[in-house]
Amino acid sequence: MYTVDELEDRLIDLAFAEDIGDGDHTTLCCIPENAMGKSHLLIKEDGILAGIEVAKKVFSRFDPTLKVEVLLGDGSRVKKGDIAMIVSGKTRSLLQTERLMLNIMQRMSGIATTTDKYVKLIEGTGARVLDTRKTTPGMRMLEKQAVKIGGGVNHRIGLFDMILLKDNHIDFAGGISNAINRCHEYLKEKSLDLKIEIEVRNFDELKQVMECGGIDRIMLDNFSVEDTRKAVNIVAGKYEIESSGGITADTIRSYAECGVDFISVGALTHSVKGLDMSFKAC
Repeated sequence: MYTVDELEDRLIDLAFAEDIGDGDHTTLCCIPENAMGKSHLLIKEDGILAGIEVAKKVFSRFDPTLKVEVLLGDGSRVKKGDIAMIVSGKTRSLLQTERLMLNIMQRMSGIATTTDKYVKLIEGTGARVLDTRKTTPGMRMLEKQAVKIGGGVNHRIGLFDMILLKDNHIDFAGGISNAINRCHEYLKEKSLDLKIEIEVRNFDELKQVMECGGIDRIMLDNFSVEDTRKAVNIVAGKYEIESSGGITADTIRSYAECGVDFISVGALTHSVKGLDMSFKAC
């Protein structure tokens, strides 16, 4: 299994190969090889900054001689007109790293900003905002970093670090008890110590889970606020409780006030708007 650093390096290498190919002919034709320059990252929209540390890796991986002066770090609240960092060195390198750095930082900052918005909406309730696996292929580690920078909590990173028995698993396994029992047999056989979460779609399934036991968290999938409140009264104190399914900025507070521990929001990553910024010569 790859480490976070290894995954980031592979992503950066692939992104450069995708963008530059056999050469940035625009830059190569008009910028002398020995030309030196300086560019700054200009923030053009209020939000939460994320991706500075990854940006530093982008620059150093492409050209270790580039010098990065960070003025605003990850997690900073930024406003239009702020300068987040200044990068100096070979002009060709500045031009060839610009788009990849911006793509990463705009995406990560947009996610952090959106996460911060949801976290603020449920302040004081005790509930925490979770991300999902609805991420951009290849960018999951970066997007989940951005969620944490924005004040959210990472759910499982992938299919390998937690058991989540969803509706299809349950249906294919032949029911809730079968799915849970097979899960425990598998974990014992493989000598794995993983948390187990199970999704329920209605009160009948919730009852079956409560009778079967052997799990750590129950996900209430597409429950109404009223039904969530009833379910919390049944489950509270026995297992962690997560609300999921179509929860928006307009409804998240109502779900949090029901007493759930977690609320998962796919919108943190699957359709977020990037934070506007640009990398300009200075």
